[in-house]
Amino acid sequence: MDDFASFIEKQMNSFFGDALFDDFIHKELVPLSHLKERHSSWVLEIDLPLVDRKNIEITSSDDHLTVKAKLTKTFCVSRGSIVTEFDYFKKTIKLPSGINTKQISAKFKNGILKITMPKPTNGKKIPIE
Repeated sequence: MDDFASFIEKQMNSFFGDALFDDFIHKELVPLSHLKERHSSWVLEIDLPLVDRKNIEITSSDDHLTVKAKLTKTFCVSRGSIVTEFDYFKKTIKLPSGINTKQISAKFKNGILKITMPKPTNGKKIPIE
């Protein structure tokens, strides 16, 4: 049965791409999130239930932000006779343009991670004729 499941997975990946089964292969869940634009910043809120603050890792590159969080207990999903266990949440977003990654801050409270990304303050005022 393992060979058949592996064959089906390969066929599905060739048709849909590797991302379809990524969560199951890496045992990572994609958490719910919401990106809001404010006057002076962007705010990303991510739901991370069953996570301790010490088990959250946030990394940024020039244009992406990745949050990875280890669950305090394994979360299981059953599909027929197959049970998949998840150990992590992982979310990657493309950063809004112009964000200075050195000014990003984060707070974690009551299972919600709030990441604040200040908008650039330098700009040129354009006169109106």
